[in-house]
Amino acid sequence: MRIFRLFYIIFITLRFGLDEFILSHSKLKPLQSTIGILLFWRNTNTPRGARLRLALEALGPIFVKFGQMLSTRRDLIPADIADELAKLQDQVPPFSFAEVESIITQAFNEPLAQRFSQFDETPVASASVAQVHFAHLPHGEPVAVKVLRPNIEKTIAHDLLLMDTVALLLQSISAEFKRLKPREIVAEFARHTESELDLTLEAANCSLLGRNFADKSMLIVPDVHWDWCRKEVMVMQRMYGTQISQRDALIAKDIDTSKLARDGVEIFFTQVFRDGFFHADMHPGNIQVADDGKYIALDFGIMGTLNDVDKYYLARNFLAFFNRDYRDVAQAHIDSGWVPADTKREELETAVRAICEPIFNKPLKDISFARTLLSLFQMARRFGVIIQPQLIMLQKTLLNIEGLGRELDPNLDLWKSAQPFLTRWMSEQIGWRSMFNNFKNELPHIIKSMPQMPRLAHQFLSQTNQAEQEVPLRASIEQLVQAQQLQAIWQKRLVIAIVVLALVEVLLVVGTYFIH
Repeated sequence: MRIFRLFYIIFITLRFGLDEFILSHSKLKPLQSTIGILLFWRNTNTPRGARLRLALEALGPIFVKFGQMLSTRRDLIPADIADELAKLQDQVPPFSFAEVESIITQAFNEPLAQRFSQFDETPVASASVAQVHFAHLPHGEPVAVKVLRPNIEKTIAHDLLLMDTVALLLQSISAEFKRLKPREIVAEFARHTESELDLTLEAANCSLLGRNFADKSMLIVPDVHWDWCRKEVMVMQRMYGTQISQRDALIAKDIDTSKLARDGVEIFFTQVFRDGFFHADMHPGNIQVADDGKYIALDFGIMGTLNDVDKYYLARNFLAFFNRDYRDVAQAHIDSGWVPADTKREELETAVRAICEPIFNKPLKDISFARTLLSLFQMARRFGVIIQPQLIMLQKTLLNIEGLGRELDPNLDLWKSAQPFLTRWMSEQIGWRSMFNNFKNELPHIIKSMPQMPRLAHQFLSQTNQAEQEVPLRASIEQLVQAQQLQAIWQKRLVIAIVVLALVEVLLVVGTYFIH
């Protein structure tokens, strides 16, 4: 099945003329005319951006998501391609209302008309995995209804199997690909994709993010109507806002886009470092802005999580970077295990400084991120930087955040916006506030355990004495086991040698017979 899917991907690539992106290289240009003659039947008069968008739509949801991410990086891809890929955010061709009605009827085991007093047949948004319709509950409350695409699980399963196969091949080709942990990256992506295929999991993500931002001071999260949620259907509060990509419309409503950009940075860092739970699919199609200038989050299928260790080393790297303390950046990479332990800190420090120093004190519009990323990748290969699969979603989200910031305010100083937050967070983690908070959290457990301290101390001392007495016996048993294992190995080798000699003797006898 995977090989057929691979052939289909190659077919789609050739059908929509995407080979021009590869053959445009100077060394491959001679092949263009040959392929053009062999594939004379295809129509490549459509603009390249539209052909790329159509090809990604034909290949399915995973490829659509790849296009969504690319659409936010106008500094890395030409404008004509970015404009076309932006249509993938909420303009994927919808499936029919008849299928929507059938899915809802099966999910609730009753007709759609009994669950909703009114239901718009035309979807308001159609994405790669699901589409959204506006409706009203029986008591008249306006809601948004998200419905999973039919047979989407099978399609995604096939693509994930293919990605895993390709990752396995890459991993076996060279040590460099193996260091990048491609199969673990695919597994991480597959784990996050599972949330999108079960809308009750997405509803849970939505509820948790809503609790984290319950004050709604900067971010508004819709309420979930749990009685109307199933695996294939999610019903939530209907939100009213302007698409964040419509900058002119936001300005017309007297919304300060510069403040909006700064708020977006703070919201992101709050999710990552305060909560360790962040929206990992923040392309413009999933974000709206209320008339009062607050963010509205939508689509909670892909959420990222970070543990305390990840958060600490990330914050330490960011803060050291903002302070231009490249020595601590290098040391943090070594301490966290992101680079081999024998890495020379001075060399890593020099490499990081050469990459990062030129981009300081520059607005986003003046920074060549393509050149910066290329330099970082070259440094990663040189020093054996180990890609952390649990950070893949964070890296993807950072790309989205930077793209949104560039659209809202090209003069945004990302460093100045993030530094106060990270400085405060690090102070809370390693300063006196951290000691006080930890002591306050542990105090109830300490008080509860104090009456048991004498008994626990006695048990500990008793176990220690017993362990010391058991050490010689344990050592003797381990030596006996090792001797038995060695004896078994030699017995197996002897049996193999006897079998081989017997086979050789048989072959000699047979050969002698035929010679005579």
